[in-house]
Amino acid sequence: MFLRRRTGSGPVDWVVAGLGNPGARYERTRHNVGFWAMDALSKAWDIPIKKTGFQACYGLGAAGETRVLLVKPQTFMNRSGESLRGCLAYYKLTPARLLVVCDDVSLPLGRIRVRGQGSDGGHNGLKSVLFHCRADTFPRVKIGVGAPPRADFDLADWVLGGFAAADLPVVEASVTRACAAVEEILRNGVESAMNRYNAAIPPREPVT
Repeated sequence: MFLRRRTGSGPVDWVVAGLGNPGARYERTRHNVGFWAMDALSKAWDIPIKKTGFQACYGLGAAGETRVLLVKPQTFMNRSGESLRGCLAYYKLTPARLLVVCDDVSLPLGRIRVRGQGSDGGHNGLKSVLFHCRADTFPRVKIGVGAPPRADFDLADWVLGGFAAADLPVVEASVTRACAAVEEILRNGVESAMNRYNAAIPPREPVT
């Protein structure tokens, strides 16, 4: 269940960013599921992502009692950190208050994984964030997009490719779970989200 939105203004508590590439060419690719998650949160929290700045499209609003900046960097994936460094500097936040959502080829389709910190895992967007923010201590929610079908398959071609139509319901369900994990982090912290959402089998959600 999504956090109830509140009104009013105030400082930003969290920068919540989805990684991806700008432009219609990349909209439905594996590398852009982080953007999909931001669009879902934008709708659920009623925070339009229509402003431009920080080399990004962004929206400022609230999720429950938490003030959030939803961000979709427009720098292209490999330079995502430039945008997010600017967001943190402007709002005087540490990297611990940055929450990143991105794709992960090491996770099978349908899985998500929450991490409180760590390396880039070979993900160029995360590599840029680590470099520009000078820290690895930011939580991240990774959405599994599956590995290439063959060892000799070009990884760039894979992540910049689209999903098979039959896989879309699974992808959309994992994006929904990723959004729920984001909310769990905001509400109860990273460890709680890890315990709840890192299981191989999606947990049954309570009926509310």
